[in-house]
Amino acid sequence: MHFYTAEEIEYLKEVALGRSNKEITEMFNKKFKLNLSEKIISATRKRYGIKTGSDGRFGKGNIPFNKDKKGLTGANKTSFKKGNKPHNWVPIGSERITKDGYIQIKIQEGKFQHNWKGKHILIWEESNGPVPKGHNVIFGDGNNRNFDLDNLILVSKKQMLILNRNSLIQNDAELTKTGVLIADLYSKISDRKKGS
Repeated sequence: MHFYTAEEIEYLKEVALGRSNKEITEMFNKKFKLNLSEKIISATRKRYGIKTGSDGRFGKGNIPFNKDKKGLTGANKTSFKKGNKPHNWVPIGSERITKDGYIQIKIQEGKFQHNWKGKHILIWEESNGPVPKGHNVIFGDGNNRNFDLDNLILVSKKQMLILNRNSLIQNDAELTKTGVLIADLYSKISDRKKGS
C-alpha cells in the first residue's frame, strides 16, 4: 500500500486535466520513481476528487461517428441474416423435456416460455377445452409419461394444496380421484369451522 505525500497529490492535480489514466500513471511513476498500476492511480484520483476533464460524453460541437445512421452501422459475422434461424430453433409441434421431467410441446413461434405447453395439458384441453384459471392438470398415478385421458385430472389450486399436504396423490389414478373428493371434504369442513 502506498501512502501519498502532499507533493504527490498536488502533482496528480497538475497533470490530470486532459490526460488519460495511462498517461497520468506513466508520468506519476516516472516522476516519483514508483511502479503503481493504472487502477491504483485511478482510485487515488477518485478518492481525492481529481478529475481529468474527460467524462466520456461528447463535448459541444463534436459529432458522433454514427450520426444520421439508423440502427447498426453494418452487419457483423455474428448477425442473423434474413431468413436464418438460430441453432436451437425447432418447429412448432416439437417436444422437449423440462428440468422437472415434464414433456412440453412447442405451440407457437417466439422466444419466450409461453410458446411451449405441457403435453398433458394439451391432451386434456383437446377433450375438455381450456384449463380454467386457477386450475392445474395432474397425473393421477404420478407418472408424467402416462398421457391416458383417464389419468389426467383437473384440480383447483386449493385442491392441489390439500392433496399435497395430506399425501393424497397416489400411484393409482382412481385413488387420486378419491383423494380429490377427500380434499373437497376437508375444504368444506374448514369453511364450516371458519363460518362458526
